[in-house]
Amino acid sequence: MESFVREPPVSVGDIRTVKIEAIGSGGDGIAKISGFVIFVPNAKLNDEVTIRVTKVLRKYAFAELVE
Repeated sequence: MESFVREPPVSVGDIRTVKIEAIGSGGDGIAKISGFVIFVPNAKLNDEVTIRVTKVLRKYAFAELVE
């Protein structure tokens, strides 16, 4: 039986505005786009930030802050 794997809602290079909803154990900010988790270093809880996606994996992605 094959399970359906959803495509991530972001791609490398995407620029989005997100709200940091939580802080991960490593100190990175955590945002979500359509339920998809994105780790954002140097972001603070409840910040609304503009990010650029740098790496997309199956279950989560990494992004950097855009100045």
